[in-house]
Amino acid sequence: MATAEQGAENVADEAPGPTDEGRTPSGRHGLSGEPGPSGQPGSSGQPGSSGRRTPSDRRGSSGRRTLSEQPGSSDRRGPSEQRGLLADASLSAVLAGLITVVVSCSGPLLVVLAAAAAGHLTDEQTASWVWAACVGSGVTCAVLSWWTRIPVITAFSTPGAAVLVGSLGDYSYPEAVGAFLVSGLLMALVGLTGVFGKVMRRVPPGIVAAMLAGVLFSFGVGLFSALDGAPVAVLVSLATYLAVKQRSPRYAVAWALLAAVLVTAVVPGIDASSVDIGLTLPVLTAPEFSGSALVGLAVPLAVVTMASQNAPGLAVLAACGYRPDDRLLITATGLASTALAPLGGHAVNLAAITAAISTGEEAHRDPRRRYVAGVACGVFYLLAGVCGAALVGLFTALPPELIAVVAGVALLATFSTSLAQAVADEQGRDAAVVTFLTTASGVTLGGVGSACWGLVLGLVTHLALTARRRRGGRQEQQKAA
Repeated sequence: MATAEQGAENVADEAPGPTDEGRTPSGRHGLSGEPGPSGQPGSSGQPGSSGRRTPSDRRGSSGRRTLSEQPGSSDRRGPSEQRGLLADASLSAVLAGLITVVVSCSGPLLVVLAAAAAGHLTDEQTASWVWAACVGSGVTCAVLSWWTRIPVITAFSTPGAAVLVGSLGDYSYPEAVGAFLVSGLLMALVGLTGVFGKVMRRVPPGIVAAMLAGVLFSFGVGLFSALDGAPVAVLVSLATYLAVKQRSPRYAVAWALLAAVLVTAVVPGIDASSVDIGLTLPVLTAPEFSGSALVGLAVPLAVVTMASQNAPGLAVLAACGYRPDDRLLITATGLASTALAPLGGHAVNLAAITAAISTGEEAHRDPRRRYVAGVACGVFYLLAGVCGAALVGLFTALPPELIAVVAGVALLATFSTSLAQAVADEQGRDAAVVTFLTTASGVTLGGVGSACWGLVLGLVTHLALTARRRRGGRQEQQKAA
């Protein structure tokens, strides 16, 4: 007779993800066994359902931990039920990893190229920068996702590259490399303290969801803004997505991507002459340290990367029901940044926008198997890094409307879910709206992006309204007394 645990494994593909009705009002997965609305354990925590126990029970007889357990919210399974990577693999997860890299290496890569041009880098140094950025992202994605069993998506710092566009030309390239190295060490030290993660865990879930919705807002708008330049690609891709989603939601994004590519391929005007087929070799540069470069490059790069990338990156994982080990993730990406600095890498960090592609239900309905998307993302990053020079030419040749369509369609479901979660709590709705609007505005103050400012203003609004409600409650108690 099949046990309950075996039965749960057999229906893993049909298990609801964090965006399904299996989510409890607290925003965590119903399958994690956390209390439901009445304070009692959910059905997934009942011994007779899937054999999983509540977090208070820690491990069951099989040694399984729930999704929400530490460290890293990883799916630590007992020896009798340990699944391998190939057993957990799925086509939808691999495609999610591919789309993540396509989106990450399109617009953000152009920012890196602009920074390289501002710093007067040679073609070899620019290709080495792209190599370091992609390889660093690939190694951290694959290793951290496999180790923690959650979809850890990393990327090279786009806000950091934007800061370098305006300041890299003021320093020599060896001085910039020295600043990159120090910046990586600073981020690793912040990760080791664990303070950053503690602060992020105190942010209300509604504000986190609103920030994610604000980050994704521009991509949703970009999908329909592309109607001006590529109406056929947008309409065909969107129609394909909606048609397939009714029958097979996991593959809706993949079919929409295929439709957009096929439509774009028949349109003349794509110039692929700039694509240089060949392997990219990194260029080693000895770092030089100067006080001006440390103040003008290292500190701003570390602050912007932590505030505009790592903070939203942790928030995305939390919004999808995971509890990541912030010390492990931030320290690992900081050390990776340090190691790759002599090869031109400016910063590796947790991804925010692209992470939403691989952490949502489209990657896999079972949240315990979405880590495969992170591993696949890492592999595609590594391939992109090895062919860095060809990658630069390829994304220069592709029409921007195609990238807008792919990103917009891939993030539709995550945006709608985040927006619904943001306004679900009536008392926290005002703070969530402030967070959403600030983040969606795209404002940049002091070199810090709108995602960070959305979190700050949302928290200020939340604290102000909470203090007002508390004062009103005390006054009513005094009147009643």
